[in-house]
Amino acid sequence: MRQSRPVRRLFLILLSIVVLSPLCVEVTSTQPRRKPFVPVTDAMLQNPAPDDWLMWRRTLNSWGYSPLDQINRDNVGDLRMIWTRALRPGSQQGTPLAYGGVLYMPNPKDIIQAIDAATGDLIWEHQRDLPNDVWKYVGGYLAENNRNIAIHGNYIIDTSVDDHVFALDATTGKEAWATMVLDYKTHPALQGSGPIVANGKVITGRSCFERGGPEACVITAHDAKTGKELWRRRTIPKPGEKGNETWGDVPYENRKHVGAWMVPSYDPELNLIYIGTSVTSPAPKFMLGGKDLEHLYHNCTLALNADTGEIVWYYQHVIDHWDLDHPFERLLVDTAVAPEKGAVSWINPRLRPGEKRKVITGIPGKTGVVYTLDRTTGEFLWATPTVFQNIILDIDGATGKPKPNPEVVFERVGQEVRSCPGWIGGKDWEAGAYSPLTNTMYYPLRNACGMVRATEEGGGLPLYRLAVKIEKTPGSEVIGTVRAISAETGKTVWLHEQRAGTTSLMTTGGGLVFGGDVNGRFHAFDQQNGQVLWEINLGSPVTGFPISFAVDGRQYVAVSTGNAGTASGFLRLTPELQPSVGNNLFVFALPERKK
Repeated sequence: MRQSRPVRRLFLILLSIVVLSPLCVEVTSTQPRRKPFVPVTDAMLQNPAPDDWLMWRRTLNSWGYSPLDQINRDNVGDLRMIWTRALRPGSQQGTPLAYGGVLYMPNPKDIIQAIDAATGDLIWEHQRDLPNDVWKYVGGYLAENNRNIAIHGNYIIDTSVDDHVFALDATTGKEAWATMVLDYKTHPALQGSGPIVANGKVITGRSCFERGGPEACVITAHDAKTGKELWRRRTIPKPGEKGNETWGDVPYENRKHVGAWMVPSYDPELNLIYIGTSVTSPAPKFMLGGKDLEHLYHNCTLALNADTGEIVWYYQHVIDHWDLDHPFERLLVDTAVAPEKGAVSWINPRLRPGEKRKVITGIPGKTGVVYTLDRTTGEFLWATPTVFQNIILDIDGATGKPKPNPEVVFERVGQEVRSCPGWIGGKDWEAGAYSPLTNTMYYPLRNACGMVRATEEGGGLPLYRLAVKIEKTPGSEVIGTVRAISAETGKTVWLHEQRAGTTSLMTTGGGLVFGGDVNGRFHAFDQQNGQVLWEINLGSPVTGFPISFAVDGRQYVAVSTGNAGTASGFLRLTPELQPSVGNNLFVFALPERKK
């Protein structure tokens, strides 16, 4: 039956309305409408919302702890990958920030991405316009690192390969301000780690090249709103300054390479910044005025007044001849202090067991030694080794002064010693974590030593006048460990051992410890006993720092893989392990419940 023309015309009109009109269909977008951006305040940084991860270790006390507990010991076995995204090439050790449903991910070579946290869709990407000649001055591989960024106000804040600190608009990725810290041509430094923000001040450290001299070895504070420099603290004293005498007759211009190349911690109540420092160049002290000189402030914990940069107190962990830096995370914990004799090697005899103290604790250096100090005064409370070490022979409990093992202290060119740990740890930049649920700290540690020779002819570490060869700790075939240590007693609560070298950790309110290894495995451990409750093979070394966050009531876990110098070093000790090398970001969650 043929339709009449009016009927057919009406049909075509209705059809066009259905097909063409947006009013008649529901349109879904892969880019959900995001809530207006709420500026991040200092109060938010000092007490972040449970859903957020607003800085390197989530909180200014560097715990690496998320209170989220939707994913827990009972259900972590159901964890599933939600999305993954490739990252830019280069040395990859990034930590995403999570805020307002967005992940802000630092990539190698000063690339920062804003990514939808629930879907993995790219929102914006910023790539800093670097000078063509910058790599000639700052080197290559290590200079590519971009471990962490900060957030404050409307800005994402970072340090750059060309030795600036800069801010981006968090909603667009456009540069808001940039301030030169050092001239990379005359005072080059490595900016592998980014800032924290302490009461509106952007605090950054850096690793300083030998050719940059002592003026390149600085910790700085900048105004988070404008980028204006507020203060600058050198880590090498000038003649006439306190600590100058510890360099003997070494001219000021020959005092070099005391870097502060990892991320600091901050106590708002005490208004103190805590940051650690590195070895000198050269490392063997007989080449630098004398093997018994302290050469301040190398391998120290520095407590700085956050308003002025003044050194309030310092503690030197060891006089370093072997490139055993001490710049790593400092955990700020309020705890009873009752070191257990038999489990702890060095204890302050004045300590009253069980007294509550504000402490700075953890494993700050490559030796793998745990130190607990009073964070108000710097008083030594206790210390104890973890992995096998032959560097520190003794620590005076009353003064905290360490005594190096004379058998491994260099006295001449050509001398070779076995350093345990070696120059990649022990402990290195891969971070440990603390859980307030257990008052326990958890650390990724490695059984590795090094044959080290003092040389003036280059070698594996020419910057330090050292030739090195990494080797397994004698008598051990196990490289990787995760060690749980009581913050109160110093006793090892549990020890997980495995063939592959272990990497950074995170703790959660669900009673879990998340962490990876150089063979691409990402694990969830039980905080109480170390049992592995979940594991996945991500294919490449887990080189990024894990985080946890929530969007619309759903908890996620994120971690990244890639290429890093320490991962390559540990894989050489386990040649049967052959992971791929790919820079990727992975995000996991529990399956959504059916409504």
